[in-house]
Amino acid sequence: MKHSLYILITTLALASCGGGKTGDEKAEAKLAQLKKQRSEIDIQIKELESKVKDTTKKATPVSVAVVKPIDFTAYVEVQAQILSDENVIASPQSPGTVKSVLVRVGDKVRKGQLLATLDATVLQQQIAQLEPNIQLLKSLYEKQQKLWAENIGSEVQLLSAKANYEAAIKQRNALTAQKDLSRIVAPIDGVVDAVTIKEGDVASPGGIGGGIRIVNFNKLKAEATLGENYLGKVKTGDNVILQFPDLNDSLKAKLTYVAQAVDPISRAFVAQVRLGYNAKLHPNMSCKMKIANYENANAIVVPVSVIQKTANGDMLYIADGDKAKSVIVTTGRISNGQVEILSGLHAGDKIITEGFEETDNGEQIKIME
Repeated sequence: MKHSLYILITTLALASCGGGKTGDEKAEAKLAQLKKQRSEIDIQIKELESKVKDTTKKATPVSVAVVKPIDFTAYVEVQAQILSDENVIASPQSPGTVKSVLVRVGDKVRKGQLLATLDATVLQQQIAQLEPNIQLLKSLYEKQQKLWAENIGSEVQLLSAKANYEAAIKQRNALTAQKDLSRIVAPIDGVVDAVTIKEGDVASPGGIGGGIRIVNFNKLKAEATLGENYLGKVKTGDNVILQFPDLNDSLKAKLTYVAQAVDPISRAFVAQVRLGYNAKLHPNMSCKMKIANYENANAIVVPVSVIQKTANGDMLYIADGDKAKSVIVTTGRISNGQVEILSGLHAGDKIITEGFEETDNGEQIKIME
């Protein structure tokens, strides 16, 4: 069309020359008229080019989601372990050969109950040998008391008889206490979880060589170790979800203890959830501890994947009629693939969740159902 314009101008100019000389004023008026016509033609050309461009470009297909305020909770997720406050190995207080084991795995026991005995034959013989001598010394002491009551004999004789008798009693008590050290008794109430000794084994203090494990399943707890960067971000009383992948189960609880000191070596601290008795749980089981450290009952959230980083800040696209519109937003907490939007979005906005990678601000879109 521009080429036609130039031909028209040339033709008019030639016609003007052929008609003879018209004067400067007439030439200037003719030139102004031609420029005006050219300007109008240029405007028409641009309008037609814009329409041709708009009709040839296809709208980008997108999926949208309507923004609605929801109850949003952010979690701190860490690995945890099920433990028992009372999980001990019962063992003798002196070394010896196991003579008998009186319990089996699964037996419920009470604190102080006899679980196993060691061979204490030598001590029993020594105690038995003391008995006649104790009885003799007791008889001599009693006779000396009667004589002293009748003013017969000396006080020294009475005191000597008393001392000999009491010394024998103390010796027997000492041997009896030593014999008791060869007994294995339950230090707590609980259930026998493992028996690692048998008759004929040599057992020693501290479970060396084996012992009997007692677990109190009424005092279970979940314990997790968190990095020091979480100190102050979780606190006692926070809601917790414990997830057990192997059981395909979960349970809700609250944090019952959060350490306030960081371990100087691991640079971490402990958080615990006391559980009490649960037939499904056993010590040393692993689980995931999700600590709810932030809640907003009226939050606007979007998938983390729709947020794009730009020089102006976090940005996402919304559907503005049949066009995409970029919006700068302020983000907050992130949890479970969702991010809270603190500003920039409003309830009812339609965020573009799919296809936003292929569009740009102001470009046409087609919302897919």
